[in-house]
Amino acid sequence: MAAQAVVATLQYAPRGIAEDLGYFYAGLLDRFIPRLRKTAEINLAFAYPEKDAAWRKATTDDVFRSIGRVLTALGRFPSITKENVHDWIRYEGFEHYEEAKARGNGVLFATAHLGNWELSAFCHALLTEPMHVVVRPLDNPHIDEIVETRRGLSGNNLLSKRDFARSILHALRKNEPVGILVDQNSANENAAFVPFFNELACTNMTFARLAARSGAAVIPGFAVWSEEERKYILRFYPLLEITGDPVEDTRRIQASIETAVREYPGQWLWIHRRWKTRPEGEPDLYRKR
Repeated sequence: MAAQAVVATLQYAPRGIAEDLGYFYAGLLDRFIPRLRKTAEINLAFAYPEKDAAWRKATTDDVFRSIGRVLTALGRFPSITKENVHDWIRYEGFEHYEEAKARGNGVLFATAHLGNWELSAFCHALLTEPMHVVVRPLDNPHIDEIVETRRGLSGNNLLSKRDFARSILHALRKNEPVGILVDQNSANENAAFVPFFNELACTNMTFARLAARSGAAVIPGFAVWSEEERKYILRFYPLLEITGDPVEDTRRIQASIETAVREYPGQWLWIHRRWKTRPEGEPDLYRKR
């Protein structure tokens, strides 16, 4: 199977070669699925109307390089241990996590497809403690099996997005950490339009409702790539106070995501159709042109 062969090359090649292969495989995605780049450039023009085409192209190039690093890390998970994890990542803002744990009601990580979302959860388990991670099964079951097996190697507990609320609340009652990706488009009834890059984005409010119900501390956290250090920085931001108003809390959470993405625009997954669901009467951003 092609996916197994790709993962094997990333796992067993020397790390430097594996990194080059990761960039190569991401480049193949760019070349053979052109709609991904098209989506990224539409999103960037929508979010950054003041930027020109050259900036959008360069940023999209960076996005695919970032995806390449995610692929490489995922392939290397079996060889990342407590002994060598510091070669891959370091903390910044860990005091915010300590504050969150001290509150005693669990920790909800509001994270995003920024930097290396796979590595952040994986390495937190090795550096500090295992966590619960909400995942959406991939469309291809064979690839999903490969990815899920690797995700659990550091001790994390995977929660299916289809039925996760009860498991999350149980984990939070035990003062355990839970990570949820909160930066995707939503189209269900438990969603609201909140600002994201000065435009309304349809966003699921489940995270905000869980935070209010549990009393858990909410931390925005992301593993961002440092070219200077040649490793990731797992950065925890100050805790977000939850008001109990799901729309207002969702707005605050999305504002924190936007702040981080603006710091590292080339590391966010702009190939996702974040503004697919539009307010009534507004045109489809992604219609064929």
